[in-house]
Amino acid sequence: MINVLITGANGQLGYELRRTAPQFARLFCTDYHQLDITDEVAIQAFFKSSTPAIVINAAAYTAVDKAEMDVETARAVNVTGAELLAKACANNKIPMVQVSTDFVFCGGKSSPYHADDQPQPLSVYGHTKLEGENHVREILPQSSLIIRTAWVYSAHGNNFVKTMLRLMQEKDQLGVVADQVGTPTWANHLAQCVWNGVSHLLEGTVHSPVHHYTDAGVASWYDFAVAIQEEALQLGLLDKAIPVSPIQTIDYPTPATRPAYSVLDKTSSWTELSAPKVHWRVALRQMLAELAG
Repeated sequence: MINVLITGANGQLGYELRRTAPQFARLFCTDYHQLDITDEVAIQAFFKSSTPAIVINAAAYTAVDKAEMDVETARAVNVTGAELLAKACANNKIPMVQVSTDFVFCGGKSSPYHADDQPQPLSVYGHTKLEGENHVREILPQSSLIIRTAWVYSAHGNNFVKTMLRLMQEKDQLGVVADQVGTPTWANHLAQCVWNGVSHLLEGTVHSPVHHYTDAGVASWYDFAVAIQEEALQLGLLDKAIPVSPIQTIDYPTPATRPAYSVLDKTSSWTELSAPKVHWRVALRQMLAELAG
């Protein structure tokens, strides 16, 4: 058995990491109540008591719009937390998986972003996640793995899918942004990708320090919402259809600027990490079936 520390274990990814954990993993699951990753002394004490062999940092400040006003907290979690965990890993000579985001890119491309494309974040959230990545790579150049993802959802926690289901029950019509394009990611598949990365890190067979992972395919938020309604109606999660209309980002202003195009190239995670290669709509159907029971 290998001791694995999972931070952010009560989030969407943390929940799926617990559900999909391989037999070799003895899990030490924490959220901020059990381990404040911005507290160096607390981290040192936790490492001493749990003696992890690897760390998966799934903890993050992910309130993208709120981060624009709450910069200090976002930096504490996304930058300082990642840095302190990486230092603890370096001191204990163990590897670390850092989960990051498509928001490190500006969205100016018209083809999928590769892991070695130049980051250019537009928001506080994107800037802090990129800084966290950089600290991990600098402190653990040979024993870290960055996995960037996007548009994560699961049956657990708050996310776009569950918000759409609620609004489709409550409202007579919806407008959803159609000029932001990316790929939805079921957290269950992301968790499988992370665990495969863990195995490679432990075996010393990680060839690339940064990988991208989402489900396959491309969608706008509008496409995603339309698919959610269609699939939910078939599964009996909704009892009526409502009109869903495409709108522009300019019609729905938010404090944080979001990338217009954030499709990630998954080739390396599919080949090197044997990550699931499933179309996002198939994954959505699986998650909704889980919700339907």
